[in-house]
Amino acid sequence: MTTEQGPHQGQKVYTYGPVPAEADSAMILVHGRGATAPSILELAQTLPVEGMVYLAPQAMGNTWYPYSFLSPREQNEPGISSGLQAIASLVDRLNDEGIPSERIVLAGFSQGACLASEFVATHPGRYGGLLVFSGGLIGPQDAPVKHEGDLQGTPVFLGCSDTDFHIPLERVEETASVFAGMGADVTKKIYPGMAHTIVQDEIDEARQILASLLTEQQG
Repeated sequence: MTTEQGPHQGQKVYTYGPVPAEADSAMILVHGRGATAPSILELAQTLPVEGMVYLAPQAMGNTWYPYSFLSPREQNEPGISSGLQAIASLVDRLNDEGIPSERIVLAGFSQGACLASEFVATHPGRYGGLLVFSGGLIGPQDAPVKHEGDLQGTPVFLGCSDTDFHIPLERVEETASVFAGMGADVTKKIYPGMAHTIVQDEIDEARQILASLLTEQQG
Protein backbone atom coordinates (compact mmCIF):
# COMPACT_ATOMS: atom_id res chain seq x y z
CA MET A 1 0.00 0.00 0.00
CA THR A 2 1.37 3.40 -0.94
CA THR A 3 2.07 5.91 1.79
CA GLU A 4 1.59 8.90 -0.50
CA GLN A 5 -0.92 11.53 0.51
CA GLY A 6 -4.33 11.12 -1.13
CA PRO A 7 -7.64 12.96 -0.75
CA HIS A 8 -8.67 11.03 2.36
CA GLN A 9 -5.40 11.36 4.25
CA GLY A 10 -5.52 13.95 7.00
CA GLN A 11 -9.29 13.71 7.39
CA LYS A 12 -10.76 13.37 10.87
CA VAL A 13 -11.27 9.96 12.45
CA TYR A 14 -14.23 9.86 14.84
CA THR A 15 -14.11 7.47 17.79
CA TYR A 16 -16.39 6.01 20.42
CA GLY A 17 -15.52 3.92 23.45
CA PRO A 18 -12.22 3.43 25.26
CA VAL A 19 -8.95 4.70 23.84
CA PRO A 20 -7.25 2.00 21.74
CA ALA A 21 -4.51 1.42 24.30
CA GLU A 22 -7.16 0.41 26.85
CA ALA A 23 -9.46 -1.49 24.47
CA ASP A 24 -9.71 -5.25 24.00
CA SER A 25 -11.01 -5.08 20.43
CA ALA A 26 -11.93 -2.58 17.74
CA MET A 27 -14.38 -1.92 14.93
CA ILE A 28 -13.58 0.25 11.92
CA LEU A 29 -16.79 1.66 10.45
CA VAL A 30 -16.74 3.00 6.87
CA HIS A 31 -19.55 5.34 5.84
CA GLY A 32 -21.37 5.39 2.52
CA ARG A 33 -21.50 7.91 -0.31
CA GLY A 34 -22.80 11.27 0.79
CA ALA A 35 -22.84 10.22 4.44
CA THR A 36 -20.51 11.04 7.31
CA ALA A 37 -18.32 9.25 9.80
CA PRO A 38 -20.53 10.35 12.74
CA SER A 39 -23.57 8.84 11.01
CA ILE A 40 -22.00 5.38 10.60
CA LEU A 41 -20.55 5.64 14.11
CA GLU A 42 -24.11 5.44 15.41
CA LEU A 43 -23.83 1.68 14.81
CA ALA A 44 -21.64 1.59 17.90
CA GLN A 45 -24.82 2.06 19.92
CA THR A 46 -26.53 -0.75 18.00
CA LEU A 47 -23.58 -3.15 18.10
CA PRO A 48 -22.18 -2.64 21.60
CA VAL A 49 -19.28 -4.79 22.75
CA GLU A 50 -17.65 -4.27 26.14
CA GLY A 51 -14.09 -3.09 25.77
CA MET A 52 -14.39 -2.31 22.05
CA VAL A 53 -13.22 0.96 20.53
CA TYR A 54 -15.08 2.14 17.42
CA LEU A 55 -13.33 4.22 14.78
CA ALA A 56 -14.94 5.87 11.75
CA PRO A 57 -12.74 7.64 9.19
CA GLN A 58 -14.22 10.57 7.29
CA ALA A 59 -13.97 10.69 3.49
CA MET A 60 -13.07 14.00 1.89
CA GLY A 61 -16.27 15.49 0.47
CA ASN A 62 -18.26 12.63 2.10
CA THR A 63 -17.42 10.34 -0.85
CA TRP A 64 -14.66 7.75 -1.06
CA TYR A 65 -14.65 7.62 -4.86
CA PRO A 66 -16.74 9.45 -7.49
CA TYR A 67 -18.32 6.74 -9.63
CA SER A 68 -19.96 3.34 -9.14
CA PHE A 69 -17.83 0.60 -7.64
CA LEU A 70 -18.51 -1.24 -10.89
CA SER A 71 -16.77 1.44 -12.97
CA PRO A 72 -13.25 0.97 -14.35
CA ARG A 73 -10.84 1.29 -11.42
CA GLU A 74 -8.88 4.17 -12.97
CA GLN A 75 -12.00 6.34 -13.02
CA ASN A 76 -12.26 6.04 -9.24
CA GLU A 77 -8.66 6.82 -8.45
CA PRO A 78 -7.06 8.19 -6.39
CA GLY A 79 -10.16 7.82 -4.20
CA ILE A 80 -10.14 4.03 -3.86
CA SER A 81 -6.43 3.75 -3.09
CA SER A 82 -6.61 6.67 -0.68
CA GLY A 83 -9.60 5.12 1.09
CA LEU A 84 -7.85 1.77 1.38
CA GLN A 85 -4.83 3.55 2.78
CA ALA A 86 -7.02 5.29 5.37
CA ILE A 87 -8.26 1.89 6.57
CA ALA A 88 -4.76 0.40 6.50
CA SER A 89 -3.46 3.26 8.63
CA LEU A 90 -6.15 2.61 11.24
CA VAL A 91 -5.38 -1.12 11.30
CA ASP A 92 -1.67 -0.35 11.74
CA ARG A 93 -2.48 2.14 14.49
CA LEU A 94 -4.60 -0.40 16.34
CA ASN A 95 -1.94 -3.09 15.96
CA ASP A 96 0.62 -0.67 17.40
CA GLU A 97 -1.72 -0.02 20.33
CA GLY A 98 -1.86 -3.74 21.10
CA ILE A 99 -5.04 -4.80 19.27
CA PRO A 100 -4.19 -7.57 16.78
CA SER A 101 -6.05 -7.86 13.49
CA GLU A 102 -7.93 -10.93 14.70
CA ARG A 103 -9.71 -8.63 17.18
CA ILE A 104 -10.48 -5.95 14.61
CA VAL A 105 -13.88 -5.97 12.89
CA LEU A 106 -14.33 -4.02 9.66
CA ALA A 107 -17.81 -2.85 8.75
CA GLY A 108 -19.38 -0.60 6.17
CA PHE A 109 -22.57 0.38 4.43
CA SER A 110 -22.96 0.80 0.66
CA GLN A 111 -19.85 2.52 -0.71
CA GLY A 112 -18.20 1.99 2.66
CA ALA A 113 -19.08 -1.72 2.53
CA CYS A 114 -17.44 -1.97 -0.88
CA LEU A 115 -14.29 -0.28 0.40
CA ALA A 116 -14.14 -2.46 3.53
CA SER A 117 -14.63 -5.58 1.39
CA GLU A 118 -11.85 -4.51 -0.96
CA PHE A 119 -9.53 -3.87 1.96
CA VAL A 120 -9.99 -7.32 3.45
CA ALA A 121 -9.63 -8.98 0.03
CA THR A 122 -6.40 -7.10 -0.71
CA HIS A 123 -4.97 -7.37 2.82
CA PRO A 124 -5.79 -11.01 3.62
CA GLY A 125 -5.32 -12.40 7.09
CA ARG A 126 -7.38 -13.23 10.14
CA TYR A 127 -9.72 -10.44 11.19
CA GLY A 128 -12.32 -10.35 13.92
CA GLY A 129 -14.97 -10.02 11.26
CA LEU A 130 -16.18 -8.24 8.14
CA LEU A 131 -19.70 -6.81 8.04
CA VAL A 132 -20.82 -5.94 4.51
CA PHE A 133 -24.12 -4.07 4.58
CA SER A 134 -25.28 -3.61 0.95
CA GLY A 135 -21.92 -3.84 -0.76
CA GLY A 136 -19.47 -6.04 -2.61
CA LEU A 137 -15.98 -6.27 -4.04
CA ILE A 138 -14.88 -3.48 -6.35
CA GLY A 139 -14.45 -4.05 -10.08
CA PRO A 140 -16.23 -3.90 -13.46
CA GLN A 141 -19.06 -6.36 -14.07
CA ASP A 142 -17.54 -7.52 -17.36
CA ALA A 143 -14.38 -8.84 -15.67
CA PRO A 144 -14.10 -11.63 -13.09
CA VAL A 145 -13.24 -10.56 -9.56
CA LYS A 146 -10.15 -12.43 -8.41
CA HIS A 147 -8.26 -12.23 -5.14
CA GLU A 148 -5.72 -14.53 -3.53
CA GLY A 149 -4.71 -15.06 0.07
CA ASP A 150 -5.90 -16.78 3.21
CA LEU A 151 -8.55 -15.17 5.41
CA GLN A 152 -8.01 -17.93 7.99
CA GLY A 153 -11.63 -18.38 8.93
CA THR A 154 -12.48 -14.70 9.24
CA PRO A 155 -16.26 -14.46 9.78
CA VAL A 156 -17.86 -12.48 6.96
CA PHE A 157 -21.47 -11.35 6.78
CA LEU A 158 -22.99 -10.04 3.56
CA GLY A 159 -26.51 -8.66 3.59
CA CYS A 160 -28.25 -7.01 0.64
CA SER A 161 -31.54 -6.62 -1.17
CA ASP A 162 -32.24 -8.64 -4.29
CA THR A 163 -33.36 -5.45 -6.02
CA ASP A 164 -30.74 -2.93 -4.84
CA PHE A 165 -30.24 -0.33 -7.58
CA HIS A 166 -26.63 0.30 -6.51
CA ILE A 167 -25.49 -3.25 -5.70
CA PRO A 168 -26.30 -5.98 -8.26
CA LEU A 169 -27.23 -9.31 -6.72
CA GLU A 170 -24.66 -11.01 -8.97
CA ARG A 171 -21.84 -9.04 -7.37
CA VAL A 172 -23.00 -9.97 -3.87
CA GLU A 173 -23.00 -13.64 -4.90
CA GLU A 174 -19.58 -13.26 -6.51
CA THR A 175 -18.19 -11.52 -3.44
CA ALA A 176 -19.43 -14.32 -1.17
CA SER A 177 -17.82 -16.87 -3.46
CA VAL A 178 -14.49 -15.05 -3.53
CA PHE A 179 -14.35 -14.71 0.25
CA ALA A 180 -15.30 -18.36 0.74
CA GLY A 181 -12.53 -19.33 -1.69
CA MET A 182 -10.10 -17.31 0.42
CA GLY A 183 -11.00 -19.32 3.51
CA ALA A 184 -13.50 -17.00 5.16
CA ASP A 185 -16.50 -18.23 7.14
CA VAL A 186 -19.18 -16.58 4.99
CA THR A 187 -22.81 -15.89 5.85
CA LYS A 188 -24.82 -14.33 3.03
CA LYS A 189 -28.42 -13.19 3.34
CA ILE A 190 -30.50 -11.71 0.54
CA TYR A 191 -33.59 -9.75 1.56
CA PRO A 192 -36.39 -9.65 -1.05
CA GLY A 193 -37.45 -6.13 -1.92
CA MET A 194 -35.43 -4.50 0.87
CA ALA A 195 -34.62 -0.82 0.47
CA HIS A 196 -31.03 0.45 0.42
CA THR A 197 -30.71 0.32 4.18
CA ILE A 198 -29.73 -1.88 7.14
CA VAL A 199 -32.48 -4.01 8.69
CA GLN A 200 -32.76 -5.61 12.10
CA ASP A 201 -31.98 -9.12 10.85
CA GLU A 202 -28.62 -7.86 9.57
CA ILE A 203 -27.92 -6.33 12.97
CA ASP A 204 -28.76 -9.67 14.59
CA GLU A 205 -26.31 -11.46 12.27
CA ALA A 206 -23.62 -8.90 13.09
CA ARG A 207 -24.24 -9.37 16.80
CA GLN A 208 -23.62 -13.10 16.44
CA ILE A 209 -20.19 -12.42 14.95
CA LEU A 210 -19.41 -9.94 17.72
CA ALA A 211 -20.60 -12.40 20.37
CA SER A 212 -18.19 -15.00 19.00
CA LEU A 213 -15.39 -12.44 19.09
CA LEU A 214 -16.20 -11.59 22.70
CA THR A 215 -16.19 -15.29 23.61
CA GLU A 216 -12.76 -15.70 22.02
CA GLN A 217 -11.45 -12.72 23.98
CA GLN A 218 -12.73 -14.10 27.25
CA GLY A 219 -11.40 -17.57 26.43
